[in-house]
Amino acid sequence: MPDRHLVDAHVLLLRGSRVLLSRRRGGAFDGGWHLPSGKVDAGEDVVSAAVREAWEEVGVRIDPADLAHVHSVHITGPGQEPRFGFFFRTARWSGEPENREPEKCHELGWFDLDALPRPMIEYAELGVRALGSGIRFSTHGWT
Repeated sequence: MPDRHLVDAHVLLLRGSRVLLSRRRGGAFDGGWHLPSGKVDAGEDVVSAAVREAWEEVGVRIDPADLAHVHSVHITGPGQEPRFGFFFRTARWSGEPENREPEKCHELGWFDLDALPRPMIEYAELGVRALGSGIRFSTHGWT
């Protein structure tokens, strides 16, 4: 059993009632829809990681002050290291989202919050669904 818990930062870029998602390429989640996200680097806080990941993955600049915490989840699953995911939303950024990591992402798409695409990666869906529920913390996959 691993003795660490990874920390991920997820960004919900919102245009009205639509959210930007990326369709992952490669690995176990190939073809699954997810949010712009990634692991927090050593020496980096989770908000800075969210800002960095939005830039690296979809080419938008976000002022950290424009990010609002939506949800945190402590998750585990078969074959996965346990992790904490922090989800932030924003409706303000500069630049037009584009696929800056085609080796990791098939495409980007805007989807209505009430009509998410399939297959949707469950981890990301937890954060998107929390946006409407107001639930700020959950656990998932623990027995």
